[in-house]
Amino acid sequence: MNMFIKGNQVRGHLETMVLSVLESEESHGFDIVKRLEAAGDGSLNLKEGTVYPVLYRLEDAKLLKAKWEENDSGRKGPRRKVYSLTAKGRKQLEAGRNEWKAFVNVVGGIVGGLS
Repeated sequence: MNMFIKGNQVRGHLETMVLSVLESEESHGFDIVKRLEAAGDGSLNLKEGTVYPVLYRLEDAKLLKAKWEENDSGRKGPRRKVYSLTAKGRKQLEAGRNEWKAFVNVVGGIVGGLS
């Protein structure tokens, strides 16, 4: 059975998920959406309109820094904003991972099905 998880189902954890995919390398918004979906093995169905507000909040909170992509790559289209983690963002990612582990332990203990 293939289940799809939509943006509203991960809303409380989406910030940590975005920080997580930016841990290894910087990226622009559309690529972040695609990386999240790929990491979810095709079960995660996100719209850009769900992810961009998260990026803006994380940037405002100084968890991400953004810069405009240089347009000398030969790529056509408008410049893109490229996001990367800050030191504060790395600390928040670690806190988010710990929070997620605690959540899984509590809910898993109640709902069951975890070994």
